[in-house]
Amino acid sequence: MNQIAEIPLAELPGVAGQQMRAAAIARAGSLEAALAQGLLPARASVSLSEGLVLGLLRQGVTKYLVIFGHGSTDLAEVLRVYTEAGVTQVFNFRNEVEMAHAGTALAWVYRETCAVVTSIGPGGLQAMAGSLAAASNGVGVYHIYGDDTTHGEGYNMQQIPKPLQGLYGQLTAVMGQSYVLHTPEALRDALRRGTQCVHHPYKAGPFYLLLPLNTQPRTIQDLNLAALPERLQVPKAAIGDRELLARAAALIAQSPRIVMKVGGGGREAAGAIRALAERIGAAVVLSPGSTGVLPDAHPQNMHVGGSKGSISGNHAMTHGELLVAIGTRAVCQADCSGVGYPNARHVININADLTDATHYNNTLALAGDITMVIGQLLEALGDQAVDSPQRQAWLEDCGRQKRAWKAFLAERQTLPGLQDPVWQRPVLTQPAAIKKVCDFAREIGAVKFFDAGDVQANGFQTVEDDRPFETFTESGASYMGFATCALIASGLAGKPRYGVAFTGDGSFMMNPQALISAVEHGARGMIVIFDNRRMAAISGLQHAQYGADFRTNDGVAVDYVRLASSVAGVKAVWGGDTASSLETALREAHAHDGVSVVHVPVYAGTAPEGSLGAYGSWNVGNWCEDVQRRYQGMAI
Repeated sequence: MNQIAEIPLAELPGVAGQQMRAAAIARAGSLEAALAQGLLPARASVSLSEGLVLGLLRQGVTKYLVIFGHGSTDLAEVLRVYTEAGVTQVFNFRNEVEMAHAGTALAWVYRETCAVVTSIGPGGLQAMAGSLAAASNGVGVYHIYGDDTTHGEGYNMQQIPKPLQGLYGQLTAVMGQSYVLHTPEALRDALRRGTQCVHHPYKAGPFYLLLPLNTQPRTIQDLNLAALPERLQVPKAAIGDRELLARAAALIAQSPRIVMKVGGGGREAAGAIRALAERIGAAVVLSPGSTGVLPDAHPQNMHVGGSKGSISGNHAMTHGELLVAIGTRAVCQADCSGVGYPNARHVININADLTDATHYNNTLALAGDITMVIGQLLEALGDQAVDSPQRQAWLEDCGRQKRAWKAFLAERQTLPGLQDPVWQRPVLTQPAAIKKVCDFAREIGAVKFFDAGDVQANGFQTVEDDRPFETFTESGASYMGFATCALIASGLAGKPRYGVAFTGDGSFMMNPQALISAVEHGARGMIVIFDNRRMAAISGLQHAQYGADFRTNDGVAVDYVRLASSVAGVKAVWGGDTASSLETALREAHAHDGVSVVHVPVYAGTAPEGSLGAYGSWNVGNWCEDVQRRYQGMAI
């Protein structure tokens, strides 16, 4: 120990140097503070693995979600040292898709950037598949995978068996932005590109760092710790083009029927969007990911619109003449595969992403930060009168459709049950069961997570949010199993929220091991399994298109209460067949201090009262010819 103590900290070899650097950072509270206080030298010779951990610390990344393998043992050893010093936190998982979803939820819900770490090969491929949810929803997460060795000595275990260089890097580059650390000294460039992607202010996404097995332990000589890139911070920007804003204001003034479509990008600008909607008398239509931007009861909130949509939301889309699109990518289901606005002649598109801002024809693109652009547009409108008898008539017409939608919802959501051919008894419909669970989540102040499929569709038609971020529905990739895995993030977050995951039986079985991870990491929340013994969304689509379903169900019954109860620490409850029994089960499950599961059998069949219906078009199956014909005639 005396000999080691005499060696400068920058030159300490192996674990001893790692331990002393980690201790210095822990003592100072951060890497920057340790450098400023002289506890760390500005330059140090460190392995690529340690340099990466130090570089991510520089960006505020301290949490690692991991499944270690032979492709990540060196990084694992560095993380062991830094975690024992209290500098990093490492959470182990059992499945890479589950882990990727938990990391996405941690960044999306709790705004904590984390790193997902896997080995080489199958692990990285599974994590990359799971990262589609982050890519589709604009969520920044670091993904760190092992990769082939750089000496080309022969096939590595779990590499892609093809004689080409950098195949994993090529795959990840298709999904997002990727960097292969073939040369350890390129770390600074890799981390700069990483933060530009992960912390992008408007369109973040996963960033993939590929670490070859043999470069991880390689030493970077005299790495300048102070020069490791900091977390990206850029000022918000608006257009500042008065002529363009004046043209937008004039277009608003002369348009009696304005429909405003708000996508997930509008959630951060809810106050500004409400001010604009009220100022111009727009009927506001939401996407599945933007519920709560206007309070549910606001008279101008027409609820969701799109391929599934609602009576009122789709009415406003169909009859609006000026489309004001805000923070939306215009994905297929959001705008009915391009035919959702048959009477729109002009578009004002407010979006910081130029591609999204110019998606439609006949567009005035107001590119920039949504809140700032709306502020400029309101200034351009000034005292200009935009109210008119025609505008009032438009809102009254839409209001009648909203009342019709609410009456329809009340009718479907209070149905006592339907005789189900599989369960062989009357059971709750999904609309009734989901409404009951939504009401309970609101009562206890829980955040709601919706899984893919029929649960997701009935869910975004049901929720009655008054603020953004009360609901997270992974409609970007519609990834089965996301909701259950997202619940784990409450055990990883610094300021956790109680969550309720709404999932179907098929989606739950995609990642049931999430129960183990949720208990392991101290999550608190409830998983409600709406069990209709089939892929109901696809069965319904098959019936609507071809009059019969095919291979979207099986005959295997699963006792989810017994299954979940087999995991120590999980409280599993049978939800029963009535609204009253479900209410009792929810309260019992919520009383458990940890993770609970409620199993609810729900109806699946062709009776129309068993669902909330669909109100738009979609370019799939035997509808394609009609939708494409109409798309070719669209003005926008």
